[in-house]
Amino acid sequence: MHRSRVYAILIDAPEEEAARAADFWAAALGVTASPFAPQPQFTTLHQALPGLVTAVQAVDDAPRIHLDIETDDPDAETARLTALGAEQITQWEECRVLRVPGGHLVCVLPVESDPDVFLAQSTAWP
Repeated sequence: MHRSRVYAILIDAPEEEAARAADFWAAALGVTASPFAPQPQFTTLHQALPGLVTAVQAVDDAPRIHLDIETDDPDAETARLTALGAEQITQWEECRVLRVPGGHLVCVLPVESDPDVFLAQSTAWP
């Protein structure tokens, strides 16, 4: 058995547009934006969607929105999602990037949130 939950919503913007995108989304949602120091490609939109991390991510690809799913077993969660029709297309650090039916991206990553929050809000999978 493993557990997983949607952890974050990422607004991916081409690198040259990421700062403007972060400013736009912060103003549009009435929140503050701040760079995430450990990984400068991310700008956090504080409390944009309570309960979820929301951020703008600078990417070297097309603009899109994707979900991050955190799990206590990335191998099992990746296998579960691929059995449902997703295809793993790459891996970045511990994050597995999957393309799901319909063409959207989903990232599977180890637990990032507080352990008590994760336990309370995640789904247990057989």
